Formats: sequence, structure tokens, C-alpha cells
Amino acid sequence: MKLSPSGSAGRAPRVAVVSPPFLSHAQPLSVLARSLAEAGADVLFVTAPAFAPLAEAAGLRFVPLTVTRNANTGVARSTRQGAREAERLEEFLGSTRQGAVAALLTQSRHRGEDMLADPDQVLEGIRSVQERWAPDWYVVDQLSYPVTLALHCLALPFATFCPGHPTYVPHAPEALFGVPYAWPPAIRPTEDGLAALRRAARANDVAFTRRFAEVARTHAPDRPPGRAFALASRHAVVFNYPRFPWLPEHPRSETRFLYGGHCSPALEPSPGPEWEGVVRRLRATHRHVVLIALGTFLSARADVLTLLVRAVRARVPGCAVVVAAGDGAAALAGLSGPDVHVADVVPQRWLLTRVDAMVHHGGNNSFTECLAAATPALILPFSSDQFSIAHDAERAGLALALDPSRPDPYEMGEALRRLLAEPPAGLSHWARAVRRRGPDWMARSLVRTMAGVTAGATAAPVAAPVRPGP
Repeated sequence: MKLSPSGSAGRAPRVAVVSPPFLSHAQPLSVLARSLAEAGADVLFVTAPAFAPLAEAAGLRFVPLTVTRNANTGVARSTRQGAREAERLEEFLGSTRQGAVAALLTQSRHRGEDMLADPDQVLEGIRSVQERWAPDWYVVDQLSYPVTLALHCLALPFATFCPGHPTYVPHAPEALFGVPYAWPPAIRPTEDGLAALRRAARANDVAFTRRFAEVARTHAPDRPPGRAFALASRHAVVFNYPRFPWLPEHPRSETRFLYGGHCSPALEPSPGPEWEGVVRRLRATHRHVVLIALGTFLSARADVLTLLVRAVRARVPGCAVVVAAGDGAAALAGLSGPDVHVADVVPQRWLLTRVDAMVHHGGNNSFTECLAAATPALILPFSSDQFSIAHDAERAGLALALDPSRPDPYEMGEALRRLLAEPPAGLSHWARAVRRRGPDWMARSLVRTMAGVTAGATAAPVAAPVRPGP
């Protein structure tokens, strides 16, 4: 199946942006999709039906397609999903209480069900999208492995959007998906724990690669996909992340690696008079306001949220708090008062320009949104790439990091007090750097890349060295 990457003569290239059914992925991808449309592409937003409003808000054509059994429409525990998916979520949340290695090992055990369910069905879904809408290009979330595999097998041109830390795309044979490339000083696993984590990650690497090969033998026997976790676009990989100078290089020669810095819109609309009133009320009576939000999954850790509120009250005088508590908002209502506003979900990007600091879990969106807003952060990493992000944030002088599995209210309060008294040293520099890029820059870079690829070029894994993108 051969396509012109720049569209038929006389029309804009049609680009299908494919997102998994997770708000933390669909939201930034919808921002990038809108920027692609503004850069001249005819954009389809392809994701689960629950996210049709994101396409509508961005002025995009919506195409329904569900690419995984898991889902998270904004609060993980409140999202309707299968019994097995709900069971895995509870097991994961329990593991975060035991520390970094326990959480990462649990994620490793779940990886096949979470990330590679129904690859044949997903391939047929992508084939259907191609037959009905004939996109010239696809932009796919890098963690949607069945979609990447489908595009590879169908020989359809695509670009990869990496929603997490850049090391999610392995940079060397010894780099293992699921093992942080670096740790923040506050979290130091034992050698035994790291060895167990590497064994589990290596086993996943072998299992995923074997499953990829099985699918390819059925649908594209002449296109072996190679190492599964390294399968990405040969044309462009977009990182929703700053280009820190110490990050590992990705050794490929043809691929453009584009470090976009952040994926926040240039102007975040007001969430309405209710939230504007909350901020006015807190600002009128307090010197500082802090946002506490642990993401759409980890908002379920009500114990940590409670401890944080008490730490602020005890150690940071004159400070008010806004708390995103997910489905535990009602249970935490007792914390509410003149200095604390508890909600199930919050307009995070809008609030970041109106608060003095944020406490978050080290998720990519929270990290990059804080950076784009020049908002200091206290990071409590629980799982996934959050440890790598917390390391980078501290090394760049953007944030402080503590271990949430050994929470100390005194340490938390003191860390916030320090952040409010003096912004981190690197924040101003790196905020300016990422603001020069962002979703519009990513979109223009992608459109130029698409236009520059020769007609009929197809995506395939590449093992040769590559230059990093600008």
C-alpha cells in the first residue's frame, strides 16, 4: 500500500493522529493535531469515542477507534472498563505504596495486557481507517505499540509522538524499556531490586519482540519489525520534552528527533466563573497558592494528598492549596476550608499560570506544563518514567523531588517552603527555551518532514546511527 506523503496534487496532506484512550495522551495529541491543522494539514483525530469532545474542541474531524482494552477518561478509577483492567489498576496502586521497584515490577508484569492486547484487531482497525479515509500520513502515540506495528505491517508512512521521557524509545541495545535511565537523589533502589527490574524488563523485551514477529509473519512476512520497543518512525520522532544536554543520544542516521519542549496551547481558555472565583478567594486571603495534582491514575493515593495538605498547613504559613482528588474528592472533603479547595478534577494548565508552585507525580504532561508556565514544582515520582523525569527536573534546576513511598510531612513542607521562597535556579532559562518550541513548532517541523519524504516512502525500523533533530 503506497501513498504520497505530501498528499495528492492540489490538496493538503491528510494526517491521521491516533491516540490511545487515555486523557493524559489524548489531550496533548489533540493540541498537536490542532497545530497540524493550522499548519495546513487535513487532520483526522482517531481515538476512542469518549474523546470525541477533544476533536470537536480542536475543530477536527473525529474518527472512532479503540486501540487498547485499558482506558482512562480523566479519573482512572471512575472510568468504565473491564474487570481484569480494573483489577490491574488496583494492583498497581497498591504496589506504589511499596516503593519504586515494586511499582515498576508490577507494571512490567502487566505490560503485555496493557500495551499489546489484540494486535490483529488493531491492525484491521487501521486498515479500515486507511480504506475509508485514505490518510497520507499517520502520527501515532509511541506507547500504542499495536498501532505502530499495524502501520509497519501495512507499510503506511507515520511519525512517532513520544508522550513520555525520551528514553521510552531505547537509545542502545542495553537500554531497557521500564528501567529508568537515571534516578533522583531521593530514590535509590538496592542493587538486588535493580537486578530484578532489569531481568523483568529484558524478559518483556524478548516477549514483545517475539509477539511482534508473529504478527508480522501473518500480515507482512517480508517486513520483520526487529526489536519491538525500538520500532518507531524512520522519518520523525517527536518528543514532548526539552532537549537537555545530558540525555542519551538516539543513534540513527535518517530519523529526525524533534524535541518539542511542551504540548500546551498558546492560550488556555478560562474554565468559567466558578474556578475564577476559587482563585480570587484564595488569593484574597493568602500570600501563596499551591496546586497538588498527582495525575489521572495516582489521584487515588488519598493518603499522600492528605499528608501534603497537612504538611502545607504545618510548615508553610500563608499558603492556600488546590487539590485534584479524583474519585476520592468526597472522602477528602473534610480537608476543605478557607485555605484548601478540593475537587475531583482541576483545570491544570489554566491554574499553572495562577499558582506559585505545584506538587505533582513527575508525569510528562505535568512536568512540561509546569516548565512552560515557569511554575516551580515538588515532584513525588511513583512509577513509569517519573523517576527519569524527576532526575532531569532536579538536574536542570527546575524542581525538587522526594520519595512518596516514604513520605515525611516535614520534608514535604520544607521543600515547598524553599520553592516558594526562591524559584529554582534553572527555571527561567528552561522556560524560555521550551516556549520557543511547543506544539506549533512540532507541527511545522512534521509538515516539512512529510513534504520532504519522497513519494512512496514507507516506515521501517532503522539500526544505523541517526542525527538528533534540531
